[in-house]
Amino acid sequence: MTDSEKGLAGITAADSALSFIDGEEGRLFYRGYDIHALAGQGSFTEALYLLWYGELPTRTALVVFEGLLAQERRLPPEVEAVLRALPGDVLPMSALGTAVSVLGGIDDDAGYNNEEADFRKAGRIVSTLPVAVAAHHRLHLGLQPIEPDQNLSLAADFLRMLTGEMPDDISVKALDTSMLLYLEHGLNASTFACRVVASTLADLHAAVTAGVAALSGPLHGGANEQAMRMLDEIGSIDQVDEYLDHALANKHKIMGFGHRVYRGEDPRATHLRRMADELGAAFGSSATYKLSRAVEIAMLEKKGLHCNVDFYCASVYRSLGIPLALFTPLFAIGRSGGWAAHVMEQHRDNRLIRPRTRYTGESARQYIQTDQRNDRILE
Repeated sequence: MTDSEKGLAGITAADSALSFIDGEEGRLFYRGYDIHALAGQGSFTEALYLLWYGELPTRTALVVFEGLLAQERRLPPEVEAVLRALPGDVLPMSALGTAVSVLGGIDDDAGYNNEEADFRKAGRIVSTLPVAVAAHHRLHLGLQPIEPDQNLSLAADFLRMLTGEMPDDISVKALDTSMLLYLEHGLNASTFACRVVASTLADLHAAVTAGVAALSGPLHGGANEQAMRMLDEIGSIDQVDEYLDHALANKHKIMGFGHRVYRGEDPRATHLRRMADELGAAFGSSATYKLSRAVEIAMLEKKGLHCNVDFYCASVYRSLGIPLALFTPLFAIGRSGGWAAHVMEQHRDNRLIRPRTRYTGESARQYIQTDQRNDRILE
């Protein structure tokens, strides 16, 4: 058996035409297009179309595509009933996973994995997740869900359904860009989970449910929430050095720093840093951005570590007024289209993903009758 690194570091587990990450140079491409060009000039739905169909859309194709997604932006009564039935203390990511699973059970294409069915299911998942997240949050607060407005973009409508107020343009653009940046990133933990499930020929909803579960962990999607909690705990710029020195001395992980692939700056963080700065200036509340910048500089000086996508995403979401508990569900909303693209790619050229383990236990042990065994205290 070939030796492998712990956590499958450096192991190539699949061929994919969806994205390329150059960790040494700090570059990311969606189907050959540099993330800087896409985030600087494009939109979430353009990038989504690119992943699903392989080319950037024409203006007409984009209008049609956005119209199809808007038609699916609704909360089926079966899903709303389940969300209403959940206990009040159910975490948003758990509620989201439940919603995706229910969606799979009632989907018109349930049980079909052909390409046409996968495209239809993918559109319904991407369109429904924002509605489900906003609805569950409002129900948690004792408020009624707000009906979607299909005339708005996905980002604008999510903010409206969450707050009940029409968002301003800078907020919509910031949220749309953050979803574009979260859309696709190779075989990260949640995407790998999706492809493993899809390789069994389970359907798209089952695979995305697995993706939601994997994303909920604090070492993956939960990192943006943990980064914000850390910033709140630090409190002010004059406490940065003391906090970091104590945390590093006690070998505590500083959330939002370091990356398994990038050796330099995460290119997605470049855009989120800029947006955090712009939002703070626009809303007259730059304290979180300035604190984040101080932590970033200190971590570079103390450990030589660059921030990743999650660190400044925390500042962006705070500026947008997103509740802390929804940071990771928003990650899932953005990543859902990438998950769907990977599932469809897996279904097109499938082979069951079945790696092996390297056994490290004892061998050649002899069976002993029950009354002849020594007592052993189990802790």
